[in-house]
Amino acid sequence: MRNNNTTKVSVLMTVFNTDFFYTKRAIDSVLQQDFQDFELLIIDDGSKENDRESLLNYVEKHENKISYIRHSNRGQSESINRGVLYSQGEYITIIDSDDEYKPNHLSTCLREINEMDLICSNSETIVDSENDYYVSDKNDLTKLIHLDEVILFGTLFGRKKVFTTIDFKTGFAADSDFYERATQLFRVKKLDLRTYVYHRNIPNSICAIIKKANLISA
Repeated sequence: MRNNNTTKVSVLMTVFNTDFFYTKRAIDSVLQQDFQDFELLIIDDGSKENDRESLLNYVEKHENKISYIRHSNRGQSESINRGVLYSQGEYITIIDSDDEYKPNHLSTCLREINEMDLICSNSETIVDSENDYYVSDKNDLTKLIHLDEVILFGTLFGRKKVFTTIDFKTGFAADSDFYERATQLFRVKKLDLRTYVYHRNIPNSICAIIKKANLISA
């Protein structure tokens, strides 16, 4: 791990059997930010099927910015919680390994957080069909709600104290659960930034699989 206690932002990315094509795209979108005082922590959640050699070689090329952590499969929430423990940043945020940041994402979040402790935002969503804008409602998994009505892991951006006070619980809609608990303790706000690019056109994504299963069983 890098010993740098002055890092402004820690970006956490969990990886589980993600195709290296998508992971590299996500990594590159972080490396190409117009704000460069960040560290990227990649937490490999026990992947077996991804091209680990390519990932490790790419991490090595950018080891001044990237740290790599690996453990047995524990799920996204526990992986993010572990990343928080290793983070050095004043602020913490997340990116899914198959999504992207726009080049101004970090600088925009820093500008917008102001007096808040935690912010999140709507995303620019890439879809194949109109149906992809809808996901299972955490309060009734047989119903669908628009993505603009939910909280996405990747759009969470906040002061480190939020993430060290509240951990992510395992289960569906862990991001929404985290945000709701944060509202009880911290100053939070949802914005319409759309600097986070959410790729919903990946058929084997976790969200797509859950949505399909819930609708079939309804």
